[in-house]
Amino acid sequence: MPETVAPFKPDLLLTQEHHMCPGCGEPLVVRMLLDALEDLGIAEKTVGVVGIGCYTSFTTTLDVDVVQALHGRAPSVATGVKRMQPETAVFTLQGDGDMVNEGLQEVIHTAARGEKVTCILLNNGVFGETGGHMTSTTVLGQRTKNTLEGRDADYHGHPILIGDILAGLDGTAYAARGSVHNAAGVARTKRYIARAFESQLRGDGFSIVEVLTMCPTGWFIPTAEGPGYMDDVMGAVHATGELKRDGRVTRTEELRRKKG
Repeated sequence: MPETVAPFKPDLLLTQEHHMCPGCGEPLVVRMLLDALEDLGIAEKTVGVVGIGCYTSFTTTLDVDVVQALHGRAPSVATGVKRMQPETAVFTLQGDGDMVNEGLQEVIHTAARGEKVTCILLNNGVFGETGGHMTSTTVLGQRTKNTLEGRDADYHGHPILIGDILAGLDGTAYAARGSVHNAAGVARTKRYIARAFESQLRGDGFSIVEVLTMCPTGWFIPTAEGPGYMDDVMGAVHATGELKRDGRVTRTEELRRKKG
C-alpha cells in the first residue's frame, strides 16, 4: 500500500480552498512560501505585507501575521515593519501589476536602500484580477486583453525585467527568478525562497524571488496549455535562475544560454 511521506497541506495554510481560476500558478507559490517559513522555523516571528491582486484573497488563509498595503506600496510598508521590529522576518507578496506597474519606485528604492526584507513577486505578465490586460512584464508578441495583436515594442514599449534591475543594485543581497511550470521548477523555486529568507535572517540586505506563474484565463488559452505556454513565452524572456548570490550578478542572457 502507498504511504504518505509528507503532509499534503502546509501547517500554516488554514484551508486548501481558494478562489483562483483553474490552472493558476499562484497557489503553488503560496504553498512554497509557507513551507519555507515552516522549514526555517520562523513562522511565529514573520509578518507578510500583501499587495493588490488575485492573491490578496490568500490573506484569510495564511496562519501568519499579515498587513494589507495599498496598490504597489507593499515594499514601503514592509520597510516600516522591519525597522520597527528588526527581529521580525518580513516579506511582501505582490503581482507584476502591483510591483512593476503601480509600485515600481517603491521596490527599487527599497532595494537601493538595502532594506532587510524579502519580496516575493508573482509574475504572469497580466493584470489578472482586473481582466488580463498588459503589465510592464508582458513580453513582446504576448496577447492580452488590451494587446489583442500581441505586445508591440514601438507602441507599448519593451518588457521590464525587474529581477535583473534589482539584482544590479548594491543594496540587493539575493535575487532569483523561478517558475512553477513543472516539478523541477517548483523544487528550484522553493530553494530560492528559502535562500532569500536565509539572506534576510543574516542581515545581508534586500532579497527578492520573482516567480513565473500561470494565468490561462488572462492568456486566453486552455488550462492544460498554461505550463507549456508559460515556459515557452514568458520563460524565453524572463529566464529563470539565481540572478544574484554571494555578490555575483548573473545576467538573463547567461541564463538563456544555459537553458539553450
